[in-house]
Amino acid sequence: MTVSGFLYYLAAFALVLGILVVVHEFGHYLAARWAGVKVLRFSVGFGRPLWAKRFGRDGTEWAIAAFPLGGYVKMVDEREGEVAAEDLPRSFNRQPVLWRMVIVAAGPAANFVLAVLLYWVLFWHGTEEYKPRLAAPAVATAAAAAGLEDGELVLKVAGGAVKTWQDMRWLLLQRAVDQDLIDLEVINSRKEINIRRLDVSPIRESGWEGDALGRLGLGLYRPRLPAVFGTVSRNGAAADADLRSGDKVLAVDGEEIGSWTDFVRIVRESPGRQLALDLLRDGQRITITVTPAAVEDGGQQVGRIGVAVSDGARSRSELMVTVSYPPATALGKAIVETWDKSAFTLLMIGKMITGEVSWRNISGPVTIADYAGRSAQLGLDYYIKFLALVSISLGVLNLLPIPILDGGHLLYYLVEIIRRGPLSERTMEIGQQIGMALLFMLMAFAFYNDINRLFSG
Repeated sequence: MTVSGFLYYLAAFALVLGILVVVHEFGHYLAARWAGVKVLRFSVGFGRPLWAKRFGRDGTEWAIAAFPLGGYVKMVDEREGEVAAEDLPRSFNRQPVLWRMVIVAAGPAANFVLAVLLYWVLFWHGTEEYKPRLAAPAVATAAAAAGLEDGELVLKVAGGAVKTWQDMRWLLLQRAVDQDLIDLEVINSRKEINIRRLDVSPIRESGWEGDALGRLGLGLYRPRLPAVFGTVSRNGAAADADLRSGDKVLAVDGEEIGSWTDFVRIVRESPGRQLALDLLRDGQRITITVTPAAVEDGGQQVGRIGVAVSDGARSRSELMVTVSYPPATALGKAIVETWDKSAFTLLMIGKMITGEVSWRNISGPVTIADYAGRSAQLGLDYYIKFLALVSISLGVLNLLPIPILDGGHLLYYLVEIIRRGPLSERTMEIGQQIGMALLFMLMAFAFYNDINRLFSG
């Protein structure tokens, strides 16, 4: 990866992290103010403040700190230092237990609200996505055994209608949790509708590692268009080499070209390297050399000459669909989407604990940064979806009953309600130590997985 590519990925990750931390902590802050608790500091990041300024009647300090992985809201609390007499009624530790629970739960709740709002905007505005049209499956895969054919469009998964590739993927993963065989209703190019029974057990058998759909032999359909140039960019390498609309590529450096996909593959693999193109122009075979410009794509240098395929419009309509809903319907779908993904995340965590899901699925900051950069390069829609998904994950993670997390504090308060009194300071200290150990172990797994992915690809 180049320096500029690294900085781009880093910026995309920092923006995601900054938004999620601010939203999470702002949830705590608003709930604390609602409950009448005095807030001393709102910090994005930990450690020494790089910037700080006081605002408001209470003089709350708003700060950005040096270590950016997280943040906190510091409230008046007698357990953390001496409190002025006039502030005692506004101390966090003196609030009724239900108010304390509301303040603590407000952080994760804010992450879920953010996810709902992001999905709502996407569903209302509309997004262009891939249709669930399948490529010819590789031999000896579950998709091949099910009889799936090249170009078939999936209409339903286990009876549920799907419009996009992501719809299909999501329903398959949900059903694969407790089912071995799933019926896919498909339609082929001859307008024949068939039911294909797909064995999804390989997903569970692999511990949910890697590309689940690829493991089943499900791939995105790519039409085999002839390598004929359509639009030629005025400022690209193609225009410099006098390539023209209507030219058909017969061969590149003597290698015969069978489709547009073959041509694109060679160009992408040849940044800065001169290529000899054998073309058919006006019935005459000619040879023209062109040198693809080196551009960055997904953190790698690839070649590009600035031409589009002649039949690109047909190809796009065959592959893509725009999905949008009225505002009220979009909001309902956003709530359901957030709920389903939250429940699925929690289910996967449970199966990870029982050993049914591999711990290698845990991702750390390096992998998250990689996904942030990739989604940002794909477009704003993809980046927003990624932000919503990570927001859901952060909300679920913080509700886990681990003492150092919000869920651990909620557990303390629940015990306090049951036993009609708070836990002892010693018990809470031990809980915090256990929580720190569990969190450290989780982070160690995440970093190990990140490093392993870097070296293994």
